[in-house]
Amino acid sequence: MAAFPDDLLYSREHTWARVDDTLVTIGITDYVQENLGEILSIDLYPVDSSVKQGEPFGVIESAKTSAELISPVTGEIISINEDLYDDIGVLECDSYDTGWMITVDIRDLSELDNLLDSDEYEDYITMGEEED
Repeated sequence: MAAFPDDLLYSREHTWARVDDTLVTIGITDYVQENLGEILSIDLYPVDSSVKQGEPFGVIESAKTSAELISPVTGEIISINEDLYDDIGVLECDSYDTGWMITVDIRDLSELDNLLDSDEYEDYITMGEEED
């Protein structure tokens, strides 16, 4: 099992959040990226779109499936990682740094309380795998 960076927060929908004051950078975890298999494309909501915690901010297509990307926070998208459109492979080699997807200006910092730390996220996915 891959270790998850301690400086991030995680959602039960397998996205991570890097918090810097009111800016939250969001991406997908290695766990979900590995389970998706080969990633073929990504479609992110544009800058200035509003997103809500627990609702989609885009779609990811893989060789296995198509899945909605679920936002861990509510706010307005202030930037998207355009590099992913040129080289989707970045997600497979560096999902926690250059593989970031969007940055959101968060509306309510208390939403962060709904997210998991790295140990809680690892426990969450371990429990999920045991149920399969």
